[in-house]
Amino acid sequence: MAGRARRTRAFEEVLLQVERRIAEDGLRVGDRLPGERQLAEQLQVSRASVREALRVLETLGVVSSQAGRGPDAGAILTSRPDSALTDLLRLSLGLSSLSLREVIDTRLMIERWSAEHAAASPAVAAEPDAMAEAIRAMEAAATAEEFVEHDIAFHVAIAEASGNRLVAAVMRALRGAMRRYAIEAVEGLGDTGALQGDHRRIHAAITSGDAAAAVEAVTAHLAHAYPELF
Repeated sequence: MAGRARRTRAFEEVLLQVERRIAEDGLRVGDRLPGERQLAEQLQVSRASVREALRVLETLGVVSSQAGRGPDAGAILTSRPDSALTDLLRLSLGLSSLSLREVIDTRLMIERWSAEHAAASPAVAAEPDAMAEAIRAMEAAATAEEFVEHDIAFHVAIAEASGNRLVAAVMRALRGAMRRYAIEAVEGLGDTGALQGDHRRIHAAITSGDAAAAVEAVTAHLAHAYPELF
């Protein structure tokens, strides 16, 4: 138990350090974090604890590790922790023993609700269309990683369009925690044409105010993405 507590503390300290640097030093996506030795000295933990914490952060899609020395050492920030709530959820999801079945079931409930309420929201037509922008970016994506990055943006935009900030935060954390699953799913499918068609149908239903069609389209989309679970 004591070893697990120390590992959890190291993870929390590294995550707090990332937040602190984002806030104080203007760290942006693509910037490099300090190397293992420097982080260990700053956080007063072992390099092994820092290494383990960075592996967890990489799994959650927050950083991307890169081997190297000198200026090339240190992990790259790949996504910004948006809030303390998002980070707490990411921590919980990343360290628990949730199955993919549990994660997808939860995502299905959230996305069906979000799509239904986004379609019923009068604000959707009045605001910049983040969903359409994400669709265009997905169509231009050259890799599975790029596709998933914009796919996440699309689904988070649906949750944000629902008007419920807590639902949007949960979706953002959930998609960040399952980023690797999503990349593997896209790589397994090979052709993203069916998924892109799903996105266009979801977008059309929401922007036309057809809540029932939006819910149906979201359900079909997840079935296409994870056929083994449906």
